Amino acid sequence: MKRDSTVSQLEFDRRLVERLERLYATRDVLRRRELVRAALGVRPGDRILDVGCGPGFYVTELLEAVGHEGSVVGVDSSADMLAVAAKRAAGHGNVEFRHADATSLPVPDASFERAVCVQVLEYVRDVPAALSEMHRALRPGGRVLVWDVDWATVSWNAIDRPLARRVLAAWDKRLTHPSVPQTLAAQLRSAGFQDVRMDARAFATTELIPDAYGGSLVPLLEQYVVEQGGMSQQEAKAWADEQRELGDRGEFFFTVTQFCFTATRRS
Repeated sequence: MKRDSTVSQLEFDRRLVERLERLYATRDVLRRRELVRAALGVRPGDRILDVGCGPGFYVTELLEAVGHEGSVVGVDSSADMLAVAAKRAAGHGNVEFRHADATSLPVPDASFERAVCVQVLEYVRDVPAALSEMHRALRPGGRVLVWDVDWATVSWNAIDRPLARRVLAAWDKRLTHPSVPQTLAAQLRSAGFQDVRMDARAFATTELIPDAYGGSLVPLLEQYVVEQGGMSQQEAKAWADEQRELGDRGEFFFTVTQFCFTATRRS
């Protein structure tokens, strides 16, 4: 989730970094990281590229997987994110961080066995350019993993449904491609990848708790739609209060489908 000249509205200022730090530590996002690591198939000694590394959770976990013989390069367009990631990876000598966007990766050709890009491309205007850059960076036979959310699959219980629709429409303003998974398989093949595979995972909950993906989004949406989405603070609070009321009544419901794509560069 990155922003510069190629990325849409969501500003990665220090306050947002703090919010995302809390989100990335929740149970459901921990589950997602486990799924990503399993699908990526990292081996000891691998050199890995993390495109849109954010606060560095994947970087530090992948460092453990590759061992001292391997290495990880994290790229992000947010200086604040990179500062957090560098602090998290302190003490590791086999990691580098580079300030750049996904469409212009400052790495040599054919230099990585694995590339990972989690919930980034929905913000990138030129998705084909980003995929081509990852293809260029991978060695022949190298594996890419792209994970993104189709926000059109969100189902959220509500009392005031017109208000809920407005909140979700305001939230979608942060995205360049709200449903990027719908075209990712074709775009991966167009970028030169082969053996393209997709796995879909529902993140669903009937509990309004911070550890669930839906529960953790409530305060994030409440703040974002006021700061960037064009809704009043009263409207945003009314929606969030309604969600908390549904939670108290045992009627909270949220689900969204997230998609994991893997592919390889031809040997």
